[in-house]
Amino acid sequence: MADDGDIVLSELPDGDLVKQMHDDLYDGLKDEIEEGVRILLKRGWTPYRTLTEALVEGMRIVGEDFRDGILFVPEVLLSANAMKAGMAILRPLLVETGAPRIGKMVIGTVKGDIHDIGKNLVSMMLEGAGFEVIDLGINNGVEKYLAAIEEHKPDIIGMSALLTTTMPYMKVVIDTLKEKGIRDDLVVLVGGAPLNEEFARSVGADAYCRDAAVAVETAKEFMMRKHNQRAAVRA
Repeated sequence: MADDGDIVLSELPDGDLVKQMHDDLYDGLKDEIEEGVRILLKRGWTPYRTLTEALVEGMRIVGEDFRDGILFVPEVLLSANAMKAGMAILRPLLVETGAPRIGKMVIGTVKGDIHDIGKNLVSMMLEGAGFEVIDLGINNGVEKYLAAIEEHKPDIIGMSALLTTTMPYMKVVIDTLKEKGIRDDLVVLVGGAPLNEEFARSVGADAYCRDAAVAVETAKEFMMRKHNQRAAVRA
């Protein structure tokens, strides 16, 4: 992508600066993303416009190339970290201005499993796509999911596992959601290397997401359906 060597971000007009930020996100250039965000805010851009046009659009390009096998996990992690740096500046401002979010997701690696690279990537890319993400980290028992659901009222629950021995715990969580009578209020997405669609169906999840790019697309689809259902009910 573009070489930043001779580019002075503050001298670029808005449109060119946003395109350059897409390139910088693609290349995982954290400092440049922070600088670009600050320049746009200084020029009077709202936090939400900065998020959607500069960061979310940039991560959409990264996500597509990841899905198509042009980019790989280490590169996407760099992009996601650059995105995170930009989000750190924008998040408090977005809260202040009450900017709209696509949806809210609670995500975590299940009990007995301490693998989190894939989960972190999903978390960062979802945040990059405009979701509010509550990341519970690793080794989460059912009580942690229940507490997070009660506190945060998410639209989506995401569970990750990298060990075949921890995969069955996903069913424990889903069965508990059923017992509590809240399963139908939530979209449940599962992912992790040893999983597949058949497994996701067998434990009662709504969908299996094979990687972070698919997770973002799937989460967006479910939120669109949810919004359409609400609109239909109101009509």
